[in-house]
Amino acid sequence: MLTALAVLGGFGLDLLLADPAWMPHPVVWMGRVITWLEKVLRRLFPDNPAGQRAAGRVLAAVLPLGTFALAAGALALAYRLHPAAGFALETLWCWQALALRGLADESGKVYEQLAREDLPAARRAVSRIVGRDTQRLSAEGVAKAAVETVAENFSDGVAAPLFYLLIGGAPLGLAYKAINTMDSMVGYKNERYLHFGRAAARLDDAANYIPARLAALLWIAAAALGGFDAKNAWRIWRRDRRCHASPNSAQTESACAGALGVQLAGPAWYFGEYYDKPAIGDPDRPVTPGDILRADRMLYLAGLLALGLGLAARMGGLLLWELL
Repeated sequence: MLTALAVLGGFGLDLLLADPAWMPHPVVWMGRVITWLEKVLRRLFPDNPAGQRAAGRVLAAVLPLGTFALAAGALALAYRLHPAAGFALETLWCWQALALRGLADESGKVYEQLAREDLPAARRAVSRIVGRDTQRLSAEGVAKAAVETVAENFSDGVAAPLFYLLIGGAPLGLAYKAINTMDSMVGYKNERYLHFGRAAARLDDAANYIPARLAALLWIAAAALGGFDAKNAWRIWRRDRRCHASPNSAQTESACAGALGVQLAGPAWYFGEYYDKPAIGDPDRPVTPGDILRADRMLYLAGLLALGLGLAARMGGLLLWELL
């Protein structure tokens, strides 16, 4: 019961406060550990494909397992000291594992700059939330990038953390964040990380496999609740959900594209290299700045649905366990 309440409290704090800049965040420390471990492991293992793959496997095992163990130990100690201390710490970590309000706020800043017709500022704003190169983007390209990241990051910033928080509390939720952070730092198919980052990328794919599909269904339900085209969201999701190199990234993007009646994804530049990625959705109309706000509306609705259904599933499972 306390874990469910901590998840509810963490979700509420995320909605109210997002991630205050002054507050130390576990992901920052995870990033520092990843950087340190990469340096150490690259020195310890041979500088060849097999050696770097082995080093990457060590990183992919040590970081999430270490995160889980440290979080579980600290939480057990806090609860032993006093139930209120344990509950407060778990609520804090549940809050920090979620990124709904922050995602909406950052995408909203992109909308504000586009509404002012300040394209350079809009490019800078969107560069904070996307991994692609933004200096070549048109105004429509900036809006499209913002919509895509809202849809895609609903899965790994809201739905997946909730999924793991509700199963295993803050320790499992933070272990998921470690996996996701690791993938965002080393899970690239470029010369530096093609071998070293392979295990991290595959682990992230596995960790997100179920949550990404649940997130897509939640997005379609949110489209229906928000007055968007849920029927088309379902159609495009069924058709285009595999139109990405990752097995998970196109799940929510396709649902969002269908709900809005626009085309997302397509070719893009990353770190100065051109990638001819497939498009998602139908080009029924151009993507506009207003689509960012529409995507944010579905983001909030889908997040609330995820919370409500997740809490109901957890409480139902606990009740069934007691009855058995």
